[in-house]
Amino acid sequence: MLNAAPAPIIEGRYFQDIAAQPQALRDTLAWLSQPGRWRELRQFLGARAWRRIVLTGMGSSFHGFHPLNLQLIAAGHAPVMMETSELIYYGLDLLDEHTLVIAASQSGASAEMVRLLELNRRATVIGVTNTAGSPLARGAHLALLAQAGAEYSVSCKTYVSGLLLLQWLAAVAGGNDEPRAIAQVQGAVDLVEQYLAGWRGKVESLAERLAGRRHLFLTGRGASLAAVATGALITKEATHVHAEGMSSAAFRHGPLEMVNDSMWIGVYGGDASTLALNRRLLRDLAAAGAHCDEIGPAATLPALRLPECSAALRPIVEILPVQLMTLALASLSGREAGRFERATKITDTE
Repeated sequence: MLNAAPAPIIEGRYFQDIAAQPQALRDTLAWLSQPGRWRELRQFLGARAWRRIVLTGMGSSFHGFHPLNLQLIAAGHAPVMMETSELIYYGLDLLDEHTLVIAASQSGASAEMVRLLELNRRATVIGVTNTAGSPLARGAHLALLAQAGAEYSVSCKTYVSGLLLLQWLAAVAGGNDEPRAIAQVQGAVDLVEQYLAGWRGKVESLAERLAGRRHLFLTGRGASLAAVATGALITKEATHVHAEGMSSAAFRHGPLEMVNDSMWIGVYGGDASTLALNRRLLRDLAAAGAHCDEIGPAATLPALRLPECSAALRPIVEILPVQLMTLALASLSGREAGRFERATKITDTE
């Protein structure tokens, strides 16, 4: 049960990983900027006309593909986004010599990813991982390496660094020259530092807002689905509080009926094309008496207010309020956020 007043925030190793995100992004940008990185990826992508692109991973690594999936569709491709656990049992027919697989795994050693590398015989693989020397880094035809360093438990600095790699990949695949590809992701460090400044006051205000709430929902559309799904996942992992992530449209198809005083619903404003629809959901929720807030640049609550940024960088900043929310929820229940009791950092069992 969540307390009415928070206990002190425990600044454990998960907290330290959250605070280290600007440096993780800075180091990943430095890796991307090294001579030959852009040329190597550009030549790799242009080596053939790929008939199919498969995006695969597990957990937050999988959810982080939502922005890239939409960018590839906009560029004229027909990507297939499939969890690795499903791909290795139900999607192997997709993996022929005309298929490019973009596989993401922070550890590069999860059970499903190792199995995929064993089963794949014909498809070409780009591996996106934080771990040099991992099975994915070794087994991929080309490896993109985040530079987040060791991470204690819940994905945070590896997640934003992985998103940075994917947005750079999207920029290169979209035909941008080397300076422009780097420019599209260059501002990530400043944005994250800007949001995390004054983190304690933000956590305290979130604790006040969430006190008494036992069920959390995160909703959004488009690229915001990455933060929606990852945010719900890390809330469960880091705090043991029930959370669900779904599209704003899906929330109307059932969950709207169960709105009650024990719930809080966060709605991402997201892209301009669907902002009005998301705000209509917020109005309807407020009219039903729900505890709900917008997450975005126009948010009323400062802790949920995001800095203005490009569409390419929005997925990175959108996860930040939920990270601070996990600290708030943990303080409300008197626990240390991100300390695993049953899970392990690397899931080595299917």
